[in-house]
Amino acid sequence: MNKSELIEHIADRSALSKAGAARALNSIVDAITQNLKKGDSVAISGFGTFAVRKRAARIGRNPKTGESATIKSAKVPHFRAGKILKENLN
Repeated sequence: MNKSELIEHIADRSALSKAGAARALNSIVDAITQNLKKGDSVAISGFGTFAVRKRAARIGRNPKTGESATIKSAKVPHFRAGKILKENLN
């Protein structure tokens, strides 16, 4: 499912138009993104938790030349599925 299919699904299941569903989805994504930028986590009960993890710097190799290179540390988004979501998948 891609973003446009998700918007269509939201519009079909609610009283929103496709434009309204798109605004709602974009608002949710923006809220999650802004909280992760601040270093906060976002927990959606029954669905899961979005958080930021720090990936340490490491040594990598250029596959073309075989030369070693340092890969900088980075903040990466992480999602941990909630109990209800996990149960619904099995």
